[in-house]
Amino acid sequence: MLKELIDKFYLEQEKSKHQFHFYITDAGKCQRAVFFKFKNVPGTKTDPRLLRMFEHGELLHRNIFNVLYRLKIGVTTEVKIPEQAIISGRADAILSLNGENYVLDIKSINSMAFRKLVSPKDENICQIQLYLHYFKIQKGILLYIDKDLQEMKEFLVNYDPALVNQLLIGFDQLKDKIEKNILPVALFDYPKNWQCVYCQYRQLCDMVGKQEISWNEFKTRIQSGNDHETF
Repeated sequence: MLKELIDKFYLEQEKSKHQFHFYITDAGKCQRAVFFKFKNVPGTKTDPRLLRMFEHGELLHRNIFNVLYRLKIGVTTEVKIPEQAIISGRADAILSLNGENYVLDIKSINSMAFRKLVSPKDENICQIQLYLHYFKIQKGILLYIDKDLQEMKEFLVNYDPALVNQLLIGFDQLKDKIEKNILPVALFDYPKNWQCVYCQYRQLCDMVGKQEISWNEFKTRIQSGNDHETF
């Protein structure tokens, strides 16, 4: 009885919202999943347990912020990037250590993933690179926290203008596909990529296949065989 009420609460908070611009956290993500969000396509419901885990991760961020303030180092938390035409984002913190500024990006992960972590994840590098670019800061820190055991690992990231340029070109290309209603190709290692495992659009992606396709053509195909599906 109570469990159902709590689960319903989390699911209500997770209701799909139409996406009109890219978020920095979209960097390194599957372009198809981002495309589906822009088109406001309904996906499978997220497990409320995962939503509670995300919320727990946010609480860990707050704890780190409190420690940083108490250390009395120069720190500003939850800093929005300067306004951009198609991208928005908010860095966890900008801090000053030994006279140098750093962008801090905090990631909370489970113990199994934490133990295997020997270098920062590619998608996390992409995201912090964009923060460095927009804040015009040369160094960043990726701080990983084991949600179960509270251990930490940190990685220093230097600004890479070539990677940033590649990411911005990728956003422009995806914007063009969204406007022209062209569904992008699947991830090169689909369906083995970890994003595929947790993707709310996995069933749709399986129906499309790996190739690029006209979004209107795909909708027609789906709706002709399944009258209750409308996008």
